[in-house]
Amino acid sequence: MTAAAAAVGVVVVVHGERTLTDLDYSRLTKLVNRQVPPVLDDLLANAEVTSSRTVQADVVTMYSRVELVDVHTHRRQVLTICYPQDAEPAAGFISVLSPVGISLLGLRTGDVAKWHTPHGEECAAVVESIQFQPEATGDYLT
Repeated sequence: MTAAAAAVGVVVVVHGERTLTDLDYSRLTKLVNRQVPPVLDDLLANAEVTSSRTVQADVVTMYSRVELVDVHTHRRQVLTICYPQDAEPAAGFISVLSPVGISLLGLRTGDVAKWHTPHGEECAAVVESIQFQPEATGDYLT
């Protein structure tokens, strides 16, 4: 994590390799030109980039609907990772620029996402399943 990420109080712990599709990588790189959390720069710099047509179905990509299980409370939650303009947290659509969104993108089923809330609370959740991934259904443009 960069010092800039720590300075703004957004702490996302990136464990292991992340996989991004080439389309997600391209679109997220364009977001970087705007004011976004510096941790996104770290994710983009360290991710493995693969073709949308060859990404494994167990990888969290943009617009994937994932089931999470909180490691502390065992509470289950279903979230869809989306771009900021489509975010509707009450409906489960979480921006990729949020701490939880950044922590999930590129993980695989069984991986643990870790992040801190804006209030400093440490959170962790297992990616229990991917209920929907656009690429797995042949959608390579979403």
